[in-house]
Amino acid sequence: MKFIVDNWILLLVAFVSGAMLVWPMVRRSGGAGAVSPNEAVRLINREKGVLIDVSEPAEYAAGHATGAKNVPFGQLEKPKELPSNKTLPLLLLCPTGARAGRAVTLLRKAGYEKAVAVAGGTPAWREAGLPIDKSPEPAAAKATA
Repeated sequence: MKFIVDNWILLLVAFVSGAMLVWPMVRRSGGAGAVSPNEAVRLINREKGVLIDVSEPAEYAAGHATGAKNVPFGQLEKPKELPSNKTLPLLLLCPTGARAGRAVTLLRKAGYEKAVAVAGGTPAWREAGLPIDKSPEPAAAKATA
């Protein structure tokens, strides 16, 4: 007990520094969950995950993950834009990761239990060496044209 009383400042510094190390992990996941870009690809390939970019159309046209469907954040509440199967993993992506984290919370409330954000957003996707498309229309629309 004498040690705690004599060294309370040292203990406080240790506690604060520990909290500062843990805080980025807690904040990044937003409490809603996040996966790395490589884990996102695994979910797409093995569990038929759906990649959704919640960017605005201009941001989407500037560069997005290949195969991502553009559903702007403001339109997430429209069920026709989202898969009807709520058990599929939804992998949400945006230029910074912030909107994707908020979208996860919104979609989980709507019943999409496996909605997760791609940690780091589009830049992390690019840094992982995964393909980026700069066309404004999705690949499926190009194939039918």
